[in-house]
Amino acid sequence: MKVRFYELDPYGHLNHSVYVQLFETGRVELLDEAGLGLHDLEGEGYRFVVTQIATKFLASAVGGDALVIETEVLEIRRASSRWGQRILRNDAVLATQEVVAAVTSTEGRPIRIPESMVERLTPYLVANSTDSSDREG
Repeated sequence: MKVRFYELDPYGHLNHSVYVQLFETGRVELLDEAGLGLHDLEGEGYRFVVTQIATKFLASAVGGDALVIETEVLEIRRASSRWGQRILRNDAVLATQEVVAAVTSTEGRPIRIPESMVERLTPYLVANSTDSSDREG
Protein backbone atom coordinates (compact mmCIF):
# COMPACT_ATOMS: atom_id res chain seq x y z
CA MET A 1 0.00 0.00 0.00
CA LYS A 2 1.28 3.47 -0.78
CA VAL A 3 0.87 6.31 1.75
CA ARG A 4 -1.23 9.05 0.14
CA PHE A 5 -0.91 12.75 0.98
CA TYR A 6 -4.44 13.06 2.36
CA GLU A 7 -3.69 10.36 4.96
CA LEU A 8 -1.04 12.52 6.63
CA ASP A 9 -1.43 14.44 9.87
CA PRO A 10 -0.34 18.10 10.22
CA TYR A 11 3.22 16.90 10.99
CA GLY A 12 3.58 15.02 7.68
CA HIS A 13 3.22 11.56 9.26
CA LEU A 14 0.67 8.89 8.44
CA ASN A 15 -2.28 9.61 10.73
CA HIS A 16 -2.66 7.03 13.50
CA SER A 17 -6.24 6.22 12.45
CA VAL A 18 -5.02 5.17 8.99
CA TYR A 19 -2.84 2.45 10.51
CA VAL A 20 -6.00 0.84 11.93
CA GLN A 21 -7.61 1.02 8.47
CA LEU A 22 -4.55 -0.58 6.88
CA PHE A 23 -4.61 -3.37 9.43
CA GLU A 24 -8.31 -3.91 8.67
CA THR A 25 -7.48 -4.16 4.97
CA GLY A 26 -4.88 -6.84 5.78
CA ARG A 27 -7.39 -8.93 7.74
CA VAL A 28 -10.08 -8.61 5.07
CA GLU A 29 -7.61 -9.64 2.36
CA LEU A 30 -6.53 -12.68 4.38
CA LEU A 31 -10.19 -13.68 4.81
CA ASP A 32 -10.74 -13.28 1.05
CA GLU A 33 -7.65 -15.39 0.31
CA ALA A 34 -8.94 -18.06 2.73
CA GLY A 35 -12.28 -18.19 0.90
CA LEU A 36 -14.05 -16.37 3.73
CA GLY A 37 -15.01 -13.11 2.03
CA LEU A 38 -17.15 -10.85 4.20
CA HIS A 39 -20.09 -10.81 1.77
CA ASP A 40 -20.02 -14.60 1.47
CA LEU A 41 -19.90 -14.98 5.26
CA GLU A 42 -22.81 -12.58 5.63
CA GLY A 43 -24.78 -14.67 3.14
CA GLU A 44 -24.07 -17.77 5.23
CA GLY A 45 -25.23 -15.98 8.40
CA TYR A 46 -21.82 -15.15 9.95
CA ARG A 47 -19.88 -12.02 10.82
CA PHE A 48 -16.43 -11.31 12.22
CA VAL A 49 -16.77 -8.57 14.86
CA VAL A 50 -13.70 -6.90 16.34
CA THR A 51 -13.90 -6.92 20.15
CA GLN A 52 -10.36 -5.80 21.06
CA ILE A 53 -7.57 -3.89 19.34
CA ALA A 54 -4.09 -3.19 20.73
CA THR A 55 -1.89 -1.12 18.42
CA LYS A 56 1.75 -0.12 18.97
CA PHE A 57 3.22 2.69 16.90
CA LEU A 58 6.98 2.22 16.57
CA ALA A 59 8.02 4.57 13.73
CA SER A 60 6.31 7.01 11.40
CA ALA A 61 5.35 6.48 7.79
CA VAL A 62 5.40 9.51 5.51
CA GLY A 63 3.88 10.42 2.17
CA GLY A 64 4.93 8.16 -0.68
CA ASP A 65 6.14 5.31 1.56
CA ALA A 66 5.37 1.84 0.24
CA LEU A 67 4.05 -0.27 3.11
CA VAL A 68 3.48 -3.99 3.53
CA ILE A 69 0.82 -5.33 5.90
CA GLU A 70 1.57 -8.78 7.31
CA THR A 71 -1.33 -10.67 8.86
CA GLU A 72 -1.48 -14.01 10.65
CA VAL A 73 -3.90 -15.85 12.89
CA LEU A 74 -2.43 -16.31 16.36
CA GLU A 75 -5.21 -18.37 17.92
CA ILE A 76 -8.56 -19.86 17.04
CA ARG A 77 -10.91 -20.17 19.99
CA ARG A 78 -14.40 -21.56 20.31
CA ALA A 79 -16.20 -18.34 19.33
CA SER A 80 -13.36 -15.93 18.51
CA SER A 81 -9.94 -15.64 16.96
CA ARG A 82 -6.83 -13.63 17.77
CA TRP A 83 -4.85 -12.00 14.97
CA GLY A 84 -1.32 -10.54 14.83
CA GLN A 85 -0.28 -7.92 12.32
CA ARG A 86 2.69 -5.75 11.34
CA ILE A 87 3.09 -2.81 9.01
CA LEU A 88 6.54 -2.62 7.43
CA ARG A 89 8.46 -0.19 5.27
CA ASN A 90 11.20 -2.31 3.71
CA ASP A 91 12.50 -4.28 6.73
CA ALA A 92 11.50 -1.68 9.35
CA VAL A 93 8.46 -2.48 11.49
CA LEU A 94 6.41 0.71 11.83
CA ALA A 95 3.45 -0.62 13.81
CA THR A 96 2.06 -3.82 15.27
CA GLN A 97 -1.47 -4.75 16.16
CA GLU A 98 -3.23 -7.57 17.91
CA VAL A 99 -6.95 -8.02 17.36
CA VAL A 100 -9.56 -10.30 18.88
CA ALA A 101 -12.52 -10.92 16.61
CA ALA A 102 -15.67 -12.74 17.66
CA VAL A 103 -17.79 -14.71 15.24
CA THR A 104 -21.45 -13.79 15.50
CA SER A 105 -24.66 -14.52 13.70
CA THR A 106 -25.99 -11.75 11.47
CA GLU A 107 -28.23 -10.86 14.42
CA GLY A 108 -25.10 -10.15 16.48
CA ARG A 109 -25.19 -13.19 18.77
CA PRO A 110 -21.80 -14.85 19.47
CA ILE A 111 -21.65 -18.33 17.97
CA ARG A 112 -19.21 -21.22 17.82
CA ILE A 113 -16.84 -20.94 14.87
CA PRO A 114 -17.93 -23.51 12.30
CA GLU A 115 -15.36 -26.24 11.62
CA SER A 116 -15.29 -25.30 7.92
CA MET A 117 -14.16 -21.79 8.94
CA VAL A 118 -11.49 -23.24 11.23
CA GLU A 119 -10.20 -25.40 8.37
CA ARG A 120 -9.91 -22.37 6.07
CA LEU A 121 -8.09 -20.27 8.69
CA THR A 122 -5.71 -23.03 9.83
CA PRO A 123 -3.15 -22.44 7.03
CA TYR A 124 -2.73 -18.88 8.39
CA LEU A 125 -2.36 -20.03 12.01
CA VAL A 126 1.16 -19.44 13.33
CA ALA A 127 3.03 -22.55 14.37
CA ASN A 128 3.42 -21.61 18.05
CA SER A 129 -0.23 -20.80 18.65
CA THR A 130 -2.81 -22.80 20.58
CA ASP A 131 -4.00 -25.95 18.80
CA SER A 132 -7.57 -25.56 17.52
CA SER A 133 -8.61 -28.69 19.43
CA ASP A 134 -7.87 -26.77 22.65
CA ARG A 135 -10.00 -23.76 21.69
CA GLU A 136 -11.58 -21.66 24.42
CA GLY A 137 -14.51 -19.24 24.31
